[in-house]
Amino acid sequence: MGGIFPRLGDIQRALGVAEGALGLALIGAATGTLVSLTFAGRFLARVGHRRALLVLTALLPLCYAVASFATGPQALFALLVPAGLCIGAIEVIVNLEADRVEHQLGRRIMNRAHAFWSLGFFSAGLLGAGLSQLGVSPQAHLGLALPVVLLGIALLLGRFDAAPDRRAGSAGSAGSAAPPARFARPTAGVMLLVAVTLSALVLEGAGAEWSAIYMRDVFGAGPFVAGAAVATGALTQAVTRYVADGFVERHQPVSVARVLLGVLGAGAVLVFTAPAAWAALLGFGLMGVGSSVIFPLAMSAAAQRTDRAAATNVAALAQISFVAFLLGPPLLGLVAQRFGIRWSFGVGVPLVLLSFAAAAALRPAPAVNLGASEPEAVGLG
Repeated sequence: MGGIFPRLGDIQRALGVAEGALGLALIGAATGTLVSLTFAGRFLARVGHRRALLVLTALLPLCYAVASFATGPQALFALLVPAGLCIGAIEVIVNLEADRVEHQLGRRIMNRAHAFWSLGFFSAGLLGAGLSQLGVSPQAHLGLALPVVLLGIALLLGRFDAAPDRRAGSAGSAGSAAPPARFARPTAGVMLLVAVTLSALVLEGAGAEWSAIYMRDVFGAGPFVAGAAVATGALTQAVTRYVADGFVERHQPVSVARVLLGVLGAGAVLVFTAPAAWAALLGFGLMGVGSSVIFPLAMSAAAQRTDRAAATNVAALAQISFVAFLLGPPLLGLVAQRFGIRWSFGVGVPLVLLSFAAAAALRPAPAVNLGASEPEAVGLG
């Protein structure tokens, strides 16, 4: 995934479209991901995590390589839908596996697992920036990524075996678990948690999709510096996530969230007002720190709610937040086209204030034993 974002400026130029049209085309991936998230549970239960992960991880770079040959925004939208279908199912698998291993170990690893996702995004983004600087076309770049991913699958996932379902062995759980809900109705409490995550998800997505074009259009940055803006946010996010698990265990979630939201807001303001390229890069770095663990904190809070089964609240938060994560940044292209690309980040500041006000919803609920209803969390990268 990290490979295509530094090349969006090149793809935009090849298509000859403005930011608004490019943003609408990028909704193709969001559409496929949302469909996949909605229906992947039953599909993965039949196919199994190992088989699905091996196949879908190989298909994803192929989908991106094919999409790079699109000749217009409508074609790009259509070709990104299959990529989104792969992304949604992979998201479900890797987060469920991390949750199950976390349950086996008896300690937090979710944020650290997400740190490696961010590290991969950083590495791919930096490589993409370098290849763009060298004049390698997006088609050649994304095509070359396919054999690299296949080699990585063989080396790293060849012996992968799915962890056991955390409900296996629970009294009364065998054969009695209800099939996953296709859409979990959001409650007022879940919508408060959506408000907590909204700014982090939208600004994280905006940094991935628009930072390279921002650096090019505002400061005339070369391909490497423009692409490095994508990698900067991913790197600071990776470092923060890597050390976050122990920190969250020692401090209250509300306090942690509000500090990080303050950092996120400072980064967004700095990007919006940046007088020079170095200041914008610093802003993107702060945004990576600030967005790092807001969503995992909200997922934990959803699982601890006692108004209904934890799995239902987790599913509701995941599905609605994913809509914001995937649809928000492409729609910011319309804002960029109408008011200038700085405003793609400036409009995130009021969202940070909303999240700060709603952060009290992260306060831990009294411990409740839900038995077989214990959730398997589904999170974002």
